[in-house]
Amino acid sequence: MGIEPNEHQIPRFMGNAPLTLITQKPLIALFLPMLQYFCVCGRGDRSRLAPMKPLFAALFLISQFVTPVVHAAGKPNVIYILADDLGYGDLSCYGQEKFKTPNIDRLAKEGLKFTAHYSGNTVCTPSRAVLMTGQHSGHCFVRGNLGNENEAALDAKMTVLPEVFKAAGYRTGAFGKWGLGHTHLAGATNPLSHGFDEYYGWKSQVIAHTYYPSTAVHNGREVPLKKGTYIHGPLMEHARDFIRRSVAAKEPFFCYIPTAIPHAAMHAPAELHAKWRKVFPQFDKKIGRYGAGGEACPDVVNPIAGFAAMMEHLDNEVGAVLALLAELGIDDNTLVMFASDNGAHKEGGHNPAFWNSTGGLRGYKRDMHEGGIRTPMLARWPGVIAPGKTTAHLSAFQDLLPTMCELTGQPVPKQNDGISFLPTLRGAAKKQAKHDYLYFEFCTGASKIRSQALRTGNWKAYRPVGKPLELFNLATDPYEKNNLAKSKPDLVAKMVALMKKAHVPVVPRK
Repeated sequence: MGIEPNEHQIPRFMGNAPLTLITQKPLIALFLPMLQYFCVCGRGDRSRLAPMKPLFAALFLISQFVTPVVHAAGKPNVIYILADDLGYGDLSCYGQEKFKTPNIDRLAKEGLKFTAHYSGNTVCTPSRAVLMTGQHSGHCFVRGNLGNENEAALDAKMTVLPEVFKAAGYRTGAFGKWGLGHTHLAGATNPLSHGFDEYYGWKSQVIAHTYYPSTAVHNGREVPLKKGTYIHGPLMEHARDFIRRSVAAKEPFFCYIPTAIPHAAMHAPAELHAKWRKVFPQFDKKIGRYGAGGEACPDVVNPIAGFAAMMEHLDNEVGAVLALLAELGIDDNTLVMFASDNGAHKEGGHNPAFWNSTGGLRGYKRDMHEGGIRTPMLARWPGVIAPGKTTAHLSAFQDLLPTMCELTGQPVPKQNDGISFLPTLRGAAKKQAKHDYLYFEFCTGASKIRSQALRTGNWKAYRPVGKPLELFNLATDPYEKNNLAKSKPDLVAKMVALMKKAHVPVVPRK
């Protein structure tokens, strides 16, 4: 007899599978043979049946309200949204006061907020390389933005993040700014060469400076865009369509959304830009300018309003993704994460000081102080991640790869430097392995070190090229104002030794 769903629900666990809910009808059929046995026996001796009446009643009641059947949980879907140059203080759930991000804030309200999560580097390309490879920036093959971005192509011999999902039977899609080479070319620069089934987005990192490119790239082919098309709209619709098609195919999916917002030119949908110009009319004489490799990159009147409009647009799009998950009935089986590739920028007329985009942290994009590398990180997974929680677990981009390996049951690639934070997501803090330290290295070009940073516990070391190491206690000095290097020579020596240990020279690529 089949057992079909009804309104009674119980939680289920299956090894490392996610917590989900199953529903089933009363299981009286499972107890019928037992009832028949006792009835038959009772025909000859009713005294033997009488003591069993309470048992019958108990079994009947249990069968009405308890569902002891457990099914193997399905593979969880994963959505990873990567903002571009979004500062630690640019979300209202991290303290932004001049605008609200209610949909992104839902990830914190209904999930987990990280307060000690770090990007892979302090600029776009190397940060994304860390995310894909699981290597920290002292080991990663690219440690700065390159003049020829095709030289930042991933190594085909490495198993990288989307390939982990492919090996686990997932559909994989990327929608946005790749940042690791030209996406319209065949070979190593193309995201389709590294485990993605589908890609839609900008042709190159430089062209991603504008939101009005002449073409988009879809699966390696340039597609003309109507003049005036704000690319982020069709980009997000392609992402949502990928989710719909994956669900229709009854296949788990990994959806990677590396949006360019709020990077570079302060372009936003016209109606939102007009709305925020009314809020901040005092900046109407300010003009934001940027370039995009020969593509149209319109000047922005009032880039202050442009930034707020971009952020509202991004928040709306995240809300649309969450609504789609509910509409498709996959909310409880989908892990959604949100982070930024580095700290707040000062380009295209953006004024991070006006917005307190760093949340008070020292530094911006391109330096190794906290404001350049500490990023918001949010994770929502209903039924698995407890809502409204905050964690100070020390983590970074290199940790995503092993986390997804553990989640999907795949082996961790040999190049990995990260530590899975899946126990933290599941609320098992006592089982969470910890980093001895996190190391960061930012280079000019391929290999010339510009600055280094290292965090171990609450201690943070920062060393710009050619200058003495600076030392800060982030527990008492989160804004890195009090350099303790002179009073802590032994700790300085330890930090220098760890930096030396973590750094491996960049091997020139053939």
